[in-house]
Amino acid sequence: MRLTVPMTMMEFFRKSEGKWYTERSVHHFDIVADESGESNLIIKVVEPDDPKVKQVCDVQRIDPTKAKGGGSFSWQDNLEEKEPNPNYAAILIDVPDDETGRSGKLIRDKGYVDGLPVISRYWFGEDGILTINTDYDNNQGQERCWFLTDDFRVRVSTIQMLNGVSLMAYCSERRCVSNDELKKMAQSHAA
Repeated sequence: MRLTVPMTMMEFFRKSEGKWYTERSVHHFDIVADESGESNLIIKVVEPDDPKVKQVCDVQRIDPTKAKGGGSFSWQDNLEEKEPNPNYAAILIDVPDDETGRSGKLIRDKGYVDGLPVISRYWFGEDGILTINTDYDNNQGQERCWFLTDDFRVRVSTIQMLNGVSLMAYCSERRCVSNDELKKMAQSHAA
């Protein structure tokens, strides 16, 4: 079966929905503790009529009727049984530039770097690679993400300060199989 790559942000959110096991390698170019490790990333689709869309858009004074929906992201330590800590969560709302949906704004309730609301620019290349650029007060971030299979994706990111690149990260992410899916697989295999 051939991989169908998402070419709009909402296609990307829908393809990403679920729980992902993330292996992260972080390279700091200054003296900072190593942040490499393993975690879980939980992604849920936020539909256009969800009240979160209006809440996030209102903070940035963006017309919520232009939003196509979004995604809810939360992180937790790998093998963690508790619900994710809300301090490690963000909501991203998609406001495309035009009808193609191939580029636009991502309205975040919390930025990755400073935790404040932020607007990012995104676009999809012809190859399906998603690029997100974010300007913060004192630095700039860029993240690129693409699917290698329906259940495996890659993310690379950089944070650039005024004096140059200070951080690079590489993440490989594998979709986690739920207990219900495992039971169905076992039943199918037994049959």
